[in-house]
Amino acid sequence: MDSLSYWEIKQWFQNVDFTIVGSGIVGLNCALQLRKRFPAAKILILEKGFLPQGASTKNAGFACFGSLSELIDDLKSHSEEEVVDLVRRRWNGLQLLRKNLGDLQIDFQELKGFELFNDEALFEKCVSQKEAINELLFPVFNKNVFTEKENTFGFQKIIPRYIVNDFEGQIDTGKMMSELLKKARKKGITIINNISVEDFMSKNNTVEIKTNKITFTSKQLFIASNGFSKRLINEEVQPARAQVLITKPIKNLHIKGTFHLEEGYYYFRNIDNRILLGGGRNLDFKGEETMEFSTTERIQNKLEELLRKTILPETNVEIEHRWSGIMGVGNQKKSIVKPINANVFCGVRLGGMGVAIGSLVGKELADLV
Repeated sequence: MDSLSYWEIKQWFQNVDFTIVGSGIVGLNCALQLRKRFPAAKILILEKGFLPQGASTKNAGFACFGSLSELIDDLKSHSEEEVVDLVRRRWNGLQLLRKNLGDLQIDFQELKGFELFNDEALFEKCVSQKEAINELLFPVFNKNVFTEKENTFGFQKIIPRYIVNDFEGQIDTGKMMSELLKKARKKGITIINNISVEDFMSKNNTVEIKTNKITFTSKQLFIASNGFSKRLINEEVQPARAQVLITKPIKNLHIKGTFHLEEGYYYFRNIDNRILLGGGRNLDFKGEETMEFSTTERIQNKLEELLRKTILPETNVEIEHRWSGIMGVGNQKKSIVKPINANVFCGVRLGGMGVAIGSLVGKELADLV
C-alpha cells in the first residue's frame, strides 16, 4: 500500500465527522441531508468505483412504484397495510427526488407505465383484482391507478390488452446522478473514488474505518452500499444482478413509456430513439445473486429474443451496448434503515426500487443521528 502524505491525511482523513460508504442515490442524499442538519460538519463519501457503482448509474431509469402483478404478488407475503406503505414510500420518494433535483435536470417524463402479458391466467387474475388494488391505493393517489387498454404499440406474442398505470414515469439516470454529485460537491461534501472500505470498528465514541488505502477515524459511519453491504454488515440483504442492453437509434420509434412483462422480471423503455431492455434474473436466481458486474449469454439471448419477437418484431435492430447493475434484495420489500450501534447506521435493501425510494432512504438514514 502506498503511503499517503502528511498533507493528504490532514486534508482528507482527519477530524471527519461523518463518513458515508457509497456515492449512489442513498449515500448522496444522506450526505446532503447531513449537510442541511450540520452546516459545519466535515462529510466524507467513500466510493469503491471510479463512478457510483451498484445500481445507481446502472438502472433502467424507471420512475415506478410497482406493476399490478407485482403488487398482487406482494400481497402473498405482505399485509395490505404493508403493501400500501411500500407504494406510499415509493411515491413520496419519487416526489422528493423531483423536488430536490427538478424535472428538467433529471429529464423526468410521465409517459405512463404499461404491463404486458403472455400468460392468460395471470392476465385474468390481474384484471379480476384490479379494482381491489385500485381501492387499496386510492388513499395514496386519490384516483384509480390501473386501467385496461388495447395493444396499440404493435407488440407480438402477447395478450392484446394490457394494464396501464397513469402515474408511472421515466428519468435519465445519468443526469440524476450527475446532478446529485454536483449538488454534493457544491455543498462542500468530499467524495473520494477508487477506495474500498474493508472493515470498521467502533471505539471510544468514534469509528475506526479500514480501507484499502488508509485506516482513519470518523465520529460516525453510514453504510449506503446496498447490494454490496454484506461485506460490512450482517443484515438480511442479498446482491441481485440485473442485466441490461440498449439498441442503436431506431428510425420512427413509436414506443413511448415504461413497460413491464412477466411480473416485472422484464422491463423496457424508450430513450434517445432507442429501446433499453433489462431483466431475466428469474432465469437464474442463484447465478444472479452475485456482486460481479458482467453479462451472461443465457440472459442476454433471452433479452434479444424478446426484443426481436415481441417488442420490435418487424424492425431491423442492432444492439449497441450491454451492462449490468447490482441491486440489494431480501425476503421483505421494506428497506432496512437502522442503527447498527451508537455510531454506525445503515440504509440498504432498496429491492430494485432505488430511483423511487433512494432519496427518502438517504434522508431517513441521515436523520437517524
